[in-house]
Amino acid sequence: MKLLDKLHREAVETVKRIMVFVSAFFLLLSTVPFDGFVIVKSETEEAGFIVKMSVTYHNNGTDEWVFTNEDRAIGLFMNNTWQTVQLVNHSYPLKNTTFDEDGNPITVLQFPESKLKPGENVSYTVTYYALSKPRLLPNIKEEDSGTLEEIPEELNKSYCGEGDSWLVKDPELRIVAQEIAENETNVLTLVKKFVEWIRQNIGYAVHEVPSYPNETYAERSGDCDDQAILFITLCRILGIPSYLQIGCIHMPTVPSTEDTYWEDHLTTSLKHIGWHGWTIVYIPPWGWLPVDLTYVLGGYDDPLNAIKKAAVTSQKTLQYMNISQMDYVASSRVYRDFLRNSDFYVYTQDEMIEAPPTNHENDTLEKLFTWIPIIATVVVAVTAAGIFVYVWKRGKPKETESNPSLAFRA
Repeated sequence: MKLLDKLHREAVETVKRIMVFVSAFFLLLSTVPFDGFVIVKSETEEAGFIVKMSVTYHNNGTDEWVFTNEDRAIGLFMNNTWQTVQLVNHSYPLKNTTFDEDGNPITVLQFPESKLKPGENVSYTVTYYALSKPRLLPNIKEEDSGTLEEIPEELNKSYCGEGDSWLVKDPELRIVAQEIAENETNVLTLVKKFVEWIRQNIGYAVHEVPSYPNETYAERSGDCDDQAILFITLCRILGIPSYLQIGCIHMPTVPSTEDTYWEDHLTTSLKHIGWHGWTIVYIPPWGWLPVDLTYVLGGYDDPLNAIKKAAVTSQKTLQYMNISQMDYVASSRVYRDFLRNSDFYVYTQDEMIEAPPTNHENDTLEKLFTWIPIIATVVVAVTAAGIFVYVWKRGKPKETESNPSLAFRA
């Protein structure tokens, strides 16, 4: 449900989109060498998935709906060492591809009309193919973790600021963070403390729009991204770089769902797919690591399972977008209010299908290696013949060289 909010929330971010793109390719794995890696869940082969998203806009009122670029914008997922995602089909031509202020790639569809008249509707479908790769994590231990002082200053400046969704200057939240920390400086230990505190004090509750961290704290409840936003705020208060990541999970055994929100102005249908939010945190010496507060591949008996068994460590999870600077909460609410105060309706359908990767690339390599001896033989033969002709011609009288029938007889 919140995916659609993101696709349209750039309506308040149009000018910011011209900002320089910050690469997302290195955000999960540290560039610092690790002592050792583990392969999560024994996933050693690549996995393939098809993600299909359909959206219908319907004008049930008397006013025209003039489409903005944001109404026609779609996300393009991210590409990194854990996944490669391609947009393989789209209902309308692409107008342009750009990036939002957090470096997420987006593109704009060219609708047949620039506006929707009363009683009209327009639909589009986009399809992605994702190649999900084995997920590697460092072998993390508290005793091996770095301290707050070891966090690079440039990361502190970029990922510990106030931002729009992270209320790091909120007096009450600052007190909470300091009380939980208890003067601890070991970064992994601090992350573990925050995970334990949120698990013990914040209940799970689904909200139609994201909450600010002070709201989640006051209500003592929130869903995946609400809890992640609170966790990020606590981390940033202490100087631990962190941001929010959104993605989708393949859920082949979960029944299809259809739900309505915002006074029935938004209807969402999900088939074998779930959208999820988690935190990415910088922990020296390992670098960027996921921290999942609501969905791990195992229990929370060990708080470090929030890292080791986070949903994103499974190949069934695809990383869609990062949120570090933009006001994720406010823009979602702006779009909700826009729909509720109009006679415009939005219908979305998302589906995720397992599609094992083909062996085309391997077949091509095999064929290439099969032909290499043949090609090499031909090259050697041609080269030898060329040398022979050259030597033979050099040794013949000039008048013979001028005779084509003799010069090219070989």
